[in-house]
Amino acid sequence: MTGPLLDRRTAMRTAAGVAAAAALGGLLVGDASRQGTGPSGILRLATGEPTAFYAAFGRLLADEIEAAYPDLHCRIRTTAGSVTNLKLLRDGHVDLALVLTDTAREAQGTSLFPRPVPLRAIGRPYETYLQFAVREDSSVVSVSGLAGHTVSLGAVGSGAALLGERLLRAAGLKPGIDVPVRHLRLAAAADAVRAGTVEGLLVAGGVPLPTLTALDKNPGLRFLPLTDLLPRRGHDEGLAAAGLEEVTFPESAYKRAGGVATVGVSNLLVCRPDLNVQVAEAVTRLLVLRASELVPGSAVGAQFLDVRSLIGTGSVALHPGAVRAYRALHG
Repeated sequence: MTGPLLDRRTAMRTAAGVAAAAALGGLLVGDASRQGTGPSGILRLATGEPTAFYAAFGRLLADEIEAAYPDLHCRIRTTAGSVTNLKLLRDGHVDLALVLTDTAREAQGTSLFPRPVPLRAIGRPYETYLQFAVREDSSVVSVSGLAGHTVSLGAVGSGAALLGERLLRAAGLKPGIDVPVRHLRLAAAADAVRAGTVEGLLVAGGVPLPTLTALDKNPGLRFLPLTDLLPRRGHDEGLAAAGLEEVTFPESAYKRAGGVATVGVSNLLVCRPDLNVQVAEAVTRLLVLRASELVPGSAVGAQFLDVRSLIGTGSVALHPGAVRAYRALHG
């Protein structure tokens, strides 16, 4: 998928948010109106940094859950990101987690997760963008040009940090040797770029991200193209299976980002296999029937909030409750 993605956002809101809700809304309203017959309890959701995309989406989802199912209370846990979320899910500290598809693959048994993490998917709600930004006055024009410059690759525990080191290696650079690496949360990384103590930062998120929009005003940003690094990475691991693809920044994203080729990364809402079936079904229905209410402001990137797209969870199998919901909603 290339080019601006605003049309998909509009289509998603119209088709999934209006038509589906109108045609199938009774399924959701019926559950919500019969207080005491729907799912109940406390649902813990791991999101991301407080100022980033996952947290914004998580807050919207939590609001919709509690509005539709008065006996089901959703508690948001902000975190560093995908890797941390998978560990919290593995250890039973949360019930749902937002993760990059690429990071979810790591959880199936790698050096990062030597013991596979049992996972099931509720759906694939979004595609976020890898955004590698340097100051507008920087001489760096490519990832390979970062040699000798300090960069922030995202907080420890984030999926962006994992992907960032791989991108550096794909460009022929050794993280921590050729390129000094810091792992800062987004707000701190933005401050460091503004102060000139790091040359650039990497983040995975919606477009435009408010933190980057502010940074784009002062001191100004340029975005590094990343897709030239995909063939080497794709040859080794398979882009489709990792949920990676080539995308371009929309003209409206930032002042100078329009047309820059970068990497889109699909995101999964995942759970433990033993999540209550009724709860999984309820959350899945909300993803479809309340789609238009689940779009954060920083969401020009692709949304997959329709049944056909949500079920594309790759190597992570759908939870039985999610399967039941999708079949009821789409046949």
